[in-house]
Amino acid sequence: MLALSMLLPVCGAAAEEVRIKDIVDVEGVRSNQLIGYGLVVGLNQTGDRLNNALFTRELLISMLERLGVNVRAQQAQLQTRDIAAVMVTADLPAFAHGGSRIDVTVSATGDATDLSGGTLLVTPLMAANGDVYAVAQGSVVSSAFSAKGAAASVTRNIPTSARIANGAIVEREVPVDLRERPLLHLSLRNPDLTTGRRVALTINRDLGSPVAEVEDPRTISLNLSGRDVIETLARIEDLMVVPDTEAMVVVDEASGTIVMGDNVRISTVAIAQGNLTVQVTEAPLVSQPAPFGNGQTAVVPRTNVKVSTDAGHKLGILPSGPTLRDLVSGMNALGVGPRDMISILQTIKAAGALQANMVVR
Repeated sequence: MLALSMLLPVCGAAAEEVRIKDIVDVEGVRSNQLIGYGLVVGLNQTGDRLNNALFTRELLISMLERLGVNVRAQQAQLQTRDIAAVMVTADLPAFAHGGSRIDVTVSATGDATDLSGGTLLVTPLMAANGDVYAVAQGSVVSSAFSAKGAAASVTRNIPTSARIANGAIVEREVPVDLRERPLLHLSLRNPDLTTGRRVALTINRDLGSPVAEVEDPRTISLNLSGRDVIETLARIEDLMVVPDTEAMVVVDEASGTIVMGDNVRISTVAIAQGNLTVQVTEAPLVSQPAPFGNGQTAVVPRTNVKVSTDAGHKLGILPSGPTLRDLVSGMNALGVGPRDMISILQTIKAAGALQANMVVR
């Protein structure tokens, strides 16, 4: 009942106002994904095996050649396990200027077993267009660890993936000039026509003119001609609206988690819930012959079979619930746990009595 009881505090609460900045994004103001390929050095014999990871060997030889060290003729003698080839990824936030720092994620690509304690060498980070926008370097920090002995091993989290806080320096900016764009679009993170209409009405009421117009369930256009764009956007961000949400039930069968929105409604249905449990246990007996007898010791099988049909569970009527609280209370009254409630909700949805969109993951 833990998963169901967690829903109760939000059932009776009225819809609350939120800031517009928390439910919309400004068109063109977004982050950009960066990727690079580099080397982590200084590992404690947990790096790639150069005989297996040929790309690590070539990357090491190429880097040494750029530093004036020629080892290509003796590459067969390279047997170190203190380096690892890694993919480096980062998100370049909007309005990041040259010289600012961003976090990076480092992930092993070869057969390295642990990146903890290593140092990432200078790695250019490129965008999808192939241009370099940042350069990463620094000490790799991982919250994972692994230890092993002769007959057992322990691994916590993922030791082949780590992060470097402020590990990359931005070298190139993505220009975004909002002052030169009086025609903007706001994008709702959860598309909904009702929410879009409320946002547009709130903006027009506060600014005193029809500058906002709903184009589709996700997009709200803004015409800020003749206004200071930055000042007006800052004013719009702090306006409060009441967002509308679709009636939805999200079920995660793997963990037994159920999340239901406040607008979920259910028609009157009758529910019978019970389980047939068959328990089979083996308790063999040992038959021992009498002293000085000619018999032999034998194992006599003994099987116990127990059948439970949960006969105490009755057919119950779940009345039409005007609120989510009534729905949860009705399920609790029937003694339904989260696992059984998942199958019941799916059956109610199939019967057409669940007035909500159901998403099963």
